Amino acid sequence: MDTRWKPNVTAAAIIERDGRFLLVEEKTRDGLRLNNPAGHLDPGESPAQACAREALEETAHPFEPTALVGIYLARAERPGSEEDVTYLRFAFCGRVGEPVPGRALDAGIVRVLWLTPDEVRASRGRHRSPSVLSCIEDYLAGVRYPLSLVTMHAGAARPA
Repeated sequence: MDTRWKPNVTAAAIIERDGRFLLVEEKTRDGLRLNNPAGHLDPGESPAQACAREALEETAHPFEPTALVGIYLARAERPGSEEDVTYLRFAFCGRVGEPVPGRALDAGIVRVLWLTPDEVRASRGRHRSPSVLSCIEDYLAGVRYPLSLVTMHAGAARPA
């Protein structure tokens, strides 16, 4: 039987404030890992909407995407297992608000961290994906694309 290959689509928030980047420390099968606030698209939402939702769920910070930093393709293979997953990540930068008081973090998120670029680079071995640093480096290089680069046709949206 032929199986069609499909990457997992994710959206990530590249959040910078005062020279520091907001990352999450999360529990994974490989132990505690660092990641940009990120997650999978839900049915009917655009990548920018998924990014805002995931940032709020994982950090308790409201986030409004204002630009696309890039689109990244990364493969996660687990030695000794049949797991072989490819992720297509849409990374956005934007405006971040103060944390919502009393809002719980998503299951699996241990804490949020504000790290300098050098601290992010030094923690490379703990990154959940190579895209964590790639997105930040592109952001630091000034890479920005308008949100209109990603088109969501009306038929893709599902009514609430």
